[in-house]
Amino acid sequence: MEVQFRLNGKQVKAEVAGDSVLLDVLRKLGCVSVKCGCETTNCGLCTVWIDGRPRLSCSVLAASIDGQEVTTLEGVQEEAAEFGRFLAEEGAEQCGFCSPGFIMSVFAMVRELDNPTIEEIKEYLAGNLCRCTGYMGQLRAIQKYMKAKRIQFQEADKEVQV
Repeated sequence: MEVQFRLNGKQVKAEVAGDSVLLDVLRKLGCVSVKCGCETTNCGLCTVWIDGRPRLSCSVLAASIDGQEVTTLEGVQEEAAEFGRFLAEEGAEQCGFCSPGFIMSVFAMVRELDNPTIEEIKEYLAGNLCRCTGYMGQLRAIQKYMKAKRIQFQEADKEVQV
């Protein structure tokens, strides 16, 4: 069957079997950031946004995305580079295997939560596993990134009001 959806802002078509999962379709469409790490919906490596909400692409049937919008890390490269600088400043850069899913979850959290506590951040990101670093550097980077984003949004609001 054919599905049509928006992928990173562009309309695409894909031929999918009834049992195809979104992760496999996205990889075939060239979205190499979307990875399979566990095949049990436990690691978060395959996190993408479907209509702006984070979802595990390994648990979504490709046929169900017809008419929806899917965003992968390839669709938020500029923002990802900005966040990457915060990770690097905290010594929290990683091998990169889990980074795309983690970053997609962080960006969703930034959009959904206003000034979360460390515990709220940990809870939100609980499904994103990293095998090569501790999480404290990541948490510091997230807090600093979110603070910078709040300041950026406040400055933009002031400009609009003037």
